[in-house]
Amino acid sequence: MRSRLFVPLLALSAVTLAAGPTLAQGYGRAAADDLMITASNGRPNYGGGFIELLMTGRDPTPSRGGVVYNRPGYSAYGQSTRRPSGYEVDPFDHAAGAHGHGRHASGGRVAALGHPVEMERPIERVIDPRFRKQEVAYDGPHKPGTIIIDTPQRFLFLVQPNGRALRYGIGVGRPGFSWAGMKTVSRKAEWPNWTPPPEMLKRRPDLPRFMPGGPENPMGARALYLGSSLYRIHGTNEPHTIGQAVSSGCIRMTNDDVTDLYERVRVGAKVLVI
Repeated sequence: MRSRLFVPLLALSAVTLAAGPTLAQGYGRAAADDLMITASNGRPNYGGGFIELLMTGRDPTPSRGGVVYNRPGYSAYGQSTRRPSGYEVDPFDHAAGAHGHGRHASGGRVAALGHPVEMERPIERVIDPRFRKQEVAYDGPHKPGTIIIDTPQRFLFLVQPNGRALRYGIGVGRPGFSWAGMKTVSRKAEWPNWTPPPEMLKRRPDLPRFMPGGPENPMGARALYLGSSLYRIHGTNEPHTIGQAVSSGCIRMTNDDVTDLYERVRVGAKVLVI
């Protein structure tokens, strides 16, 4: 009886040993897909094909070498990608939150989160170089110290000795408010107050009734009052209007130029407006 049992057991063992290498090679399956072996390697296997692509993002096609499609920062074929310049950091990016709490690498805030975004620098309004102060030739009949205002050309001349004059760029009265004539400088003031006359308040009731002198005052840094009229030669808080016809009849200059003129002109000086 024992000899009869021994023969079948021996045959079964031989079959098992013969099948073992075949399963191990598995046509490449049995050993690789063993759940215990996979667990020990720490990477689950879903049998390849479309299911594995859906679950892991890993392309099981042998020719692509297990490319991962859904890894952050990589494209479909594994090459690294960069965010286009000028775009803010993803507010839900944990790495960005850890380092900058939603700040862009350049220091800007993410607009989508409601934080203020740095504004671009405003465009500067540059005065035409021809309206800068310069010395020019003068061969007219007026004596040194006389002020000549050329309204059409937007220039103020201060006559100097020896056939010279200092020329400044100015802003003049807008259409309907220009004027001409001879005046004298009756008073000078530094950082003058501004009290709009009744005629101006009638046209512009929104204007203040009084404004103390200072950088925000439209009279600017200095003022030369012309006789008993309402007209003045004064500075401005809008230097970009030099060379234009925008005032209500006063002659405006940049604060630097009117300060320079203020130091050179005495009370009683003649002012010719043409």
